[in-house]
Amino acid sequence: MALFDNVISTYAGFPGYQGNPPTTEQEYASVNWFKDWQKPTWGELQVKINELSVQVNRAKEYPPITDYIDGVVKGDQAQIDKYIADCLAVKAKYPKGVA
Repeated sequence: MALFDNVISTYAGFPGYQGNPPTTEQEYASVNWFKDWQKPTWGELQVKINELSVQVNRAKEYPPITDYIDGVVKGDQAQIDKYIADCLAVKAKYPKGVA
């Protein structure tokens, strides 16, 4: 599912639409909605799509939580520190609020 669909479907009154998810403001303006509704602006959607994109990209690259738990169970501080460093590297690669 496209990020557009994930975001637009969270708005109250979302009626659904026909066709492919729009990728530009011009395409968004010509979407064939199933009924009239108070749709969000393209700019509003872009902000939320960018936020969701950060979440999706981070989730793909975070190390498995089992690496952390294994380090805790074994009392391996080096493994715990590596897990935290790897997570921070992912956060730095995909910072919040950057389009």
